[in-house]
Amino acid sequence: MKEIAQILLFDREGRLLIYLRDNKPEIPFPDHWDFFGGHIEAGETPEQALVREVQEELGVTLAGWRFYRRYECLSGDAYPNIKHVFYARIDCVASDLTLYEGQRIAAIGRDERSEFRFANILAAILGDFVGSGLWPNPVDNSFRDIAAK
Repeated sequence: MKEIAQILLFDREGRLLIYLRDNKPEIPFPDHWDFFGGHIEAGETPEQALVREVQEELGVTLAGWRFYRRYECLSGDAYPNIKHVFYARIDCVASDLTLYEGQRIAAIGRDERSEFRFANILAAILGDFVGSGLWPNPVDNSFRDIAAK
């Protein structure tokens, strides 16, 4: 089964950074919102894939993160997969970042998530995360030890 590493990446204001997937019919879930991350390559750990993917997609080197949860997706996605979901906070806002994959980046608050059409099971994952109470507040020093460089 394919494995994927994804991150709920929050900006300095406690908003979730997401990106709009390309509008190409040949890719799964074109024109849907997505989390940063991607496929785990042969020989990689989920953490190594996470760091590589965020670097490729945003040019950001993650200095730290926390594991949230593992999801086994047998339906609702383009193919069966295992998602390793992490979370972190970086000391910037969306306008500071350059998106290297996808159409555009957005930063959303926890109450705005229903306004976005997410790829595959990501809306459910986001709902679980909100329910966990882990979504950071705008001034939340608990993420200090997992900031990005």
